[in-house]
Amino acid sequence: MPVVMSESRFEELVGEALDLIPPELARAIDNVVVLIEARNPEDRHLLGLYHGVALTERDSHYGGALPDTITIYREAILEICSAEAEVVEEVAITVLHEVAHYFGIDEQRLHQLGWG
Repeated sequence: MPVVMSESRFEELVGEALDLIPPELARAIDNVVVLIEARNPEDRHLLGLYHGVALTERDSHYGGALPDTITIYREAILEICSAEAEVVEEVAITVLHEVAHYFGIDEQRLHQLGWG
C-alpha cells in the first residue's frame, strides 16, 4: 500500500537528501534547479530525471544556458514504498542518483556502485 505523505513533508525529505551531498561536491553544483512533480507524464513509474548538460560535457560554449533540472516524482516514489522510512531512503537514493548524472556518471556506473 502506498505511503500517504503531505507535499511539504516530501519537500523536506528532498531538502534533507540534498544536504547529504558532501560540501566539496555541493559547491561544484551550478545552474541546476531541483523540482518536485507528481509523476513523469511519459513514464509514470519513473522516480527521478536529470535533464541538462552534465558537468563533464560542458565546455566554453555552455555559458548563458538555462538551468539544468533534476525532477523528483513524488507519487511514483510514494507508490513503491510501504513506510515513511522507505520513502526517506528512496528519496535520498533518487536525489543522489540524479545529482550523479549532473556530474556525468551514467546509469551503468550507478548500477555498479549500487545506486541504480
